[in-house]
Amino acid sequence: MNKRGHASIQSLFLIAVVAAGLAVSVASPARAQGQTESQRQTRAQLKVITSGGFAAAFQQLQPEFEKATGIKLTVTRGASQGSGPDTIGAQLGRGFPADVVIMSREGLDDLIAEKRIVAGSDINLGQTPLGLAVRAGAPKPDIRTVEAFRQTMLRAKSVTFPGSTTGIYMVKKLFPQLGIANEMAPKTTSTGVAAVAKGDAEIAVQPVSELLHAPGTEFVGTIPKEIQYVSVFSAAMVAGSKEPKAAKELLDFLTSEKAKRAIKATGMEPVKPR
Repeated sequence: MNKRGHASIQSLFLIAVVAAGLAVSVASPARAQGQTESQRQTRAQLKVITSGGFAAAFQQLQPEFEKATGIKLTVTRGASQGSGPDTIGAQLGRGFPADVVIMSREGLDDLIAEKRIVAGSDINLGQTPLGLAVRAGAPKPDIRTVEAFRQTMLRAKSVTFPGSTTGIYMVKKLFPQLGIANEMAPKTTSTGVAAVAKGDAEIAVQPVSELLHAPGTEFVGTIPKEIQYVSVFSAAMVAGSKEPKAAKELLDFLTSEKAKRAIKATGMEPVKPR
């Protein structure tokens, strides 16, 4: 083969190499873009703030949702209402980057009015009545009638309940209605059922979903229907969420049949989403 023929072969080889390189460089961004989209789906993370009333059900549902979708959840607790710094509203007000909130309907309505929620994204999940619990092994007081409940409150050395929606009801409506507001004021706290388990409080009155499986305590029963307060827990997407698609998946999951079973198991009754 002469030098001219050899040079031609080399030129053809170089052209082929350059062409292959160009093809790879063109294809790579497309492949990289596809990988990024796939990886983004598996790495999606949602920040959820939930109040205590729905926490037990959500604890059951979280691993099932994560396994089914590949979406990871970071969960923070907060009160639905009240004046404390850790209420859900206060956390959002400080700029906490939440995607979904789960809380009492009253608290959620407050956030909707403040335009902190994506319009139309709110759904109702479950409802639960007020109940009473004592420390494990302690005598169970009589709460079968309104008067029996009233006397139980008066005889108790200490009573605890959350300082959120149901606590507001008890302090502002129930105790005044029963004529015992002055007597109850010095012996009530807002630490909740955990204080009963520790022996720091004698009685806890709060949503059944917060009492039914509380360790170290025994559930006594629900308070009389004449003075009952039924809490409805709802969920919604937070305005400004950076993961709206994943947030919608979570909201859909929370109304699924699987979620309804967990809601029932933790002392609530499922309700129509709207």
